[in-house]
Parts: sequence; C-alpha cells; structure tokens
Amino acid sequence: MDKNTATGLILISLMLIIYFQFFSPTAEPVEEQQIPQEISKQMPADPGIGTSADTEVRQTQIAPADETATLQQLQARYGIFTDAATGDEVITTLENDDVKIDFSSKGGNISHVLLKEYLTYHKKPLIILDDISTSTSLLIGTAGNTIDLKELYYKVLQTKKADTIILEYALDLGAGKSVHQTYFFPPAGFEVGYEIRFKGLDAYLQSDPVFRWENKMKNLEHDVTESRIRATMNYYTTDGVFDGFSERDDMDEENLPATKWISFKQHFFTSAIIAKGRFNSAYISIAVDETDTSTVKTGIAMLKVPASDVAAGARFTYYFGPNNYQILKKVTKGFDKNIYLGWPPINFVNKYLIIPVFNFLENYISNYGIIIIILVLFIKLLLFPLSYKSYLSMAKTKVLKPELDEIKKQFPDDTQKQQQEQMKLYRQVGVNPLSGCVPMLLQMPILFSMFYFFPSSIELRQESFLWADDLSTYDSVLDLPFFIPFYGDHVSLFVVLMTASTILYTWSTNQMTAMQGPMKSMSYMMPVIFMFVLNSFPAALSFYYFISNIITFGQQALIKKFVDEDKIKAILDENRLRNRDKKKSKFQLKLEQAMKASKDTSKKKRR
Repeated sequence: MDKNTATGLILISLMLIIYFQFFSPTAEPVEEQQIPQEISKQMPADPGIGTSADTEVRQTQIAPADETATLQQLQARYGIFTDAATGDEVITTLENDDVKIDFSSKGGNISHVLLKEYLTYHKKPLIILDDISTSTSLLIGTAGNTIDLKELYYKVLQTKKADTIILEYALDLGAGKSVHQTYFFPPAGFEVGYEIRFKGLDAYLQSDPVFRWENKMKNLEHDVTESRIRATMNYYTTDGVFDGFSERDDMDEENLPATKWISFKQHFFTSAIIAKGRFNSAYISIAVDETDTSTVKTGIAMLKVPASDVAAGARFTYYFGPNNYQILKKVTKGFDKNIYLGWPPINFVNKYLIIPVFNFLENYISNYGIIIIILVLFIKLLLFPLSYKSYLSMAKTKVLKPELDEIKKQFPDDTQKQQQEQMKLYRQVGVNPLSGCVPMLLQMPILFSMFYFFPSSIELRQESFLWADDLSTYDSVLDLPFFIPFYGDHVSLFVVLMTASTILYTWSTNQMTAMQGPMKSMSYMMPVIFMFVLNSFPAALSFYYFISNIITFGQQALIKKFVDEDKIKAILDENRLRNRDKKKSKFQLKLEQAMKASKDTSKKKRR
C-alpha cells in the first residue's frame, strides 16, 4: 500500500464516517401536518375505517357516526348519501398463498393486511396495516359541502371471473346515480386491483375527488432506530421522475405534479397505490413520533383523482408486499427504485452482477452464510487479474524500498525534494506509482455495492448463521451497559473479527511498501474507523468483509509463489539502463515545473 493508495482509502473512510453518522438529522418534535389550502378545503375530520375479521363473512351492528344526529342533521351533512350514513358493517376476508386481506363494507375499505410468508422480528404474524395503523378517505366536493365516501355503508357483492375474485361495494342513490368501489383479488401475489366509478354524478361534483391515505408504518424489525432511518415515502411522476423524502428525514412535506404512484416504503416492506392513468396532483408528508416505538414513521398522501377517470372507472393497483427486487421490478415502471442500491455505478453492479449471482445461489443453497462465502469466492475470482496487478505493483515498491528509504535519509526535512527524487527513481526503473491505485479504484464499485446490497436484502431477513440469529441486523454478542458515541450499546462479533483481520492485512501490506510516519499510522486507524461505522450494520455485511479478508490472505500467498522478487529487480535494473538517456515526457516536465513552483511559493511564505 503506497502513499497514494493510503491517502485514497483514508479519504474514503472519512467520507463514510460523515455520510453514515453526521448526515443524520436531529429529531424534531412532531407537529401537526400542514395541508395545502386547495386540498384542505375538501378534507373533513379523519374518518375511521372497518375492523379486522375472521376468515368467514360476518355482520356486525355498527351505530351511526353520530348517535345524537337527527335525520335533518344527517341530510345536511350527507345530502343524497344520507341513506348510506348508517348501516351494518360486513367484513369479507380473502386470501391467497401470499396475503390475507379483510375488506369492510363501511367505506369499502381494506381494513387488515397480513403477509402470510413473513413474521415480525418477534415471530408474530406480520400485519403490514390494520384499522388502527391506517385510514383512508375518498373526499368529494359538493355544493357547499365535502363528503367522505369512506364514512358510508355499502352493499357488497362477491363474484368470480376465472381465478380472480371480484368484490364490489355499491351505493345506489336512485335516479341513475351510484358509487362503485370494486376490488380484483388475484389467486397469488401481493397486488390487488381497485376501481372507483361514479355514475350520474358529473353535475354533482364541484372538483376532482381526493383520495387520502394516512399510514402509521408499523415497527416490524429488531432495531426501531434503523427501521426509522430506512422508512420513507417515494413517488413516480408521469414524466418518469422517481423521487421521495430522504430516508433520514424526521419531518417533511411536498406538493407533487401529476403522479403515477406513491409508496410507503419501510425497511423490508412497502404499501403503495398505483394509478393506471394518473393522479392530477398530490400532497405527501411524513413525520416521526419518537415516543411511539410501535410505529416508525407516519405518512400522509392526498391524491387528486381526475373526475373524468372516475366517471369512466378509475383503475388502480394496491401493492402490499416485500421489498424484493425481483418482485418490485415487475409491479410497474420505476417501482424497483423503492430499493435503493446506490448511485449509478454501484447501482449497476448490484442490479446486473451481485443480485443475479445471489439469486442464482439461492436456488441451490439454503444456508445464507454459505451463500455469502461462495459470493466472496466468486467476486475474488472475478477480480483476481486486478488483485494480481496490485500485488505486482506492491512487489516492485518493496524491491525499491531500500532506495526510497535512502532518498528520505538524504533529504529528511525537504518533502518536495523527496518527491522529486522518488519520481525520478520511478521514471528510471519504469514504474508507475499509480499502477497500484488503478486496480484498487476499479474494485471500488463492487466494494461499496455491498454497503447497499446487504442492508436492503430481504432474503437475509431472519436467516441465522453461527451466533447471528438474523443476518439482516447486527449480531450482538454483548450488550453494553452504556452507549458509546458513534459505536452503539452492543458489540458485534463479526465486526470485531473483520476489524482484526483488516488490521492484520494492513500490517502484512505495509511490510511491502515504503510507507513511514503518520501515513503508516493512519493506515491502522482505518479499520478502527470502519469498526465504528459498521457496528450496527447487518451481520451479513461484516461477515462478507471478514471472509473477504481471509480469502485475500490466501490469494496473496498464492500470488507470492508466482512472483519472483529477484526477477523483478533484474527487470527494473534493465529498465534503469535503458531509460538512462531517455528524455523526459511533456507530462513529467510539467509535473516537475509544478513541484518547483510549489516549492518556491513555500519559500516565499516562510520569508
């Protein structure tokens, strides 16, 4: 590891510390969300929605929304919808291999969603939403009034077409006027079709209907702090722009243009609504209640549905399911971006290299610890040519080490003169001092892709290996009685092993370089910095880097057998003779001029 390599790695580690630690905003008190004026005019008090039920259809007597309300008051509030303001609630439960969903005739709502193949961290059924955590409204503006169609009681009709169950909720208002909310429940998968259709209400509506969805995203994982960091709201516009709140935002809001879909994205699961056409505009907001550990964040979406679409039958799709890349990319355009896999080069590596290889190994191996080991072997084999070039560069530096040390002795107090003489030596023997950096830089996209792949991989969720009971979170082997800043309140053994192996690798590498003084000391600080950064990261990530270090030792031992340092020295001596009378290149001349100018400037400052 030469000076340039060490400098690059130190800068990278400092960037990581800043990114993972200092960019996290301080928690702010939760305040009442501010709703845009044009939407708030259509927004009544928050309505309640139906309750969960057993697998059979059942009826439950529900009292009117206001038991003291007179018929005149109901008519004043609901107008032509008065007859539907009171009634019986019917709960219908539908299920396939993946989800179990309760539908309520009060509002025609989805009131309860269970993901059948998953459990919470505490091994309880994973309910992604229920009537306590979520509420929806369908707001229509009429002459002098705003009515929430989700407060009303609908008649339900269940039919079947091929393998799809059709659940229709209808309000017959007479005189050819009606409201229909229809769900299309598939035989498998996490998507549910949804349609809103108004008949004969064109003259009655004063503006576009507004669909409001408030979702208190449940805490389903081990670490509520990490879950909050990973939770956000995303959206995709009709112009093909994907965006959303920063995952570290504790409170934010935004007005959106025409939008295709919005999602309530959590660490490993997402709830979303997708328009077949579009939402004319939207308002979204997010907030955190630090005192409520049962939820991670609360999101609100207010979506304007085109009145013309509603008249013809506005079609949507609900998604309630895992953040699995292979599943999300089939839902709709841009939906896979709910899983953040890094900036473009890293994203490319994850999408087209890491994920395909990982999924391929899943088909044949059930133990994810073994899969990670094989993944390391595959990556190391793929990068072997670059590793070989990097080692060869270090071997050349090791051969030149006595001469480099001699230069430092000759000019102990003149760093610029040292650099000039070192460059002269490199030029004479035909060694490029950056040749060791280039292979390492080319490996960086794969190195950093793991920072995004493992924390986002739902496949690792609740998968155990050795002492780690869940590879998707940290492997705590010791809970500390106090909190250490930037480190945490626990000890991750895989991180300790990774740190120890990295320090050993650094020591081994430094034996082959000319690095001295502070730079050499800094190279040993880097593993300690990473120990602090990765202590609360998934155990799979630190295990990957630990195994990677072990295999790197083996690689170097193998390469060393095929690299003859005496032969390298002979080649460098031949180059020295060949280049003795060789003219300096334009680049070398400019570099020397720049160094000389810098030296002159330093002298003037000292005067």
